[in-house]
Amino acid sequence: MTGFLLRPESDPAWPAKRLAEARAVIADVAHHSDHLIRLACKVLARHGEGEEEREDARRLLLIVDARRPLRARRSDADDAEVRR
Repeated sequence: MTGFLLRPESDPAWPAKRLAEARAVIADVAHHSDHLIRLACKVLARHGEGEEEREDARRLLLIVDARRPLRARRSDADDAEVRR
């Protein structure tokens, strides 16, 4: 997933490439870090093609987050509050 952070305005295929990368991570979830899986789930939950794909991504995100220690989840929640 090389292009998540930078969006070259000159590349109209950028969104499709990011969705393809996110789908590839989810398809091979056993070989990727939880952080990368969470990122892919967030992309698909927000920009997936259909409601089923977006809902599946939200469910997987819940499962991955449930595996994390409570302390790490609290830290993410604190970070989210700061960004608001």
